[in-house]
Amino acid sequence: MIERVRAVLVTADDTMLVIRRTKPDISEYWVLPGGRVEASDESREAALHREIHEEIAGKADIVSLLHTMESDDERQLFYLARIATWSFDDRTGSEFSAEGRGEYALEEIPLTVEGLDGIDLKPEEIAHVLRGAISAGSLGGEASR
Repeated sequence: MIERVRAVLVTADDTMLVIRRTKPDISEYWVLPGGRVEASDESREAALHREIHEEIAGKADIVSLLHTMESDDERQLFYLARIATWSFDDRTGSEFSAEGRGEYALEEIPLTVEGLDGIDLKPEEIAHVLRGAISAGSLGGEASR
């Protein structure tokens, strides 16, 4: 089974970092930073740290596992994390230079239901989970610990 890790990266300004994906002939959408867990990764958390470094040249403090999605062939783990520094210009992930992958743009959106409603965050299930957590007030309190 393929495992992927993704991060809800909360900044000091209570915004969330997301990646806007633009591909030919597909409506624009947004994803959370992260990627595949490799056999060489010591743990899922180590994989997430590697992916954050590759995708946004950032360093995050992982707070907790927020949500897990599973299908027949894939498991995605979504972590809540705090991030203080990043540099999209210094990213190193191979996907950024691969032909036909489209464009990637790092954006900060308000960590609010309105902020989420303004983007098409994929997968839809994590957008739903985040709306619920924001409405319950659980993301801000957990992320600031």
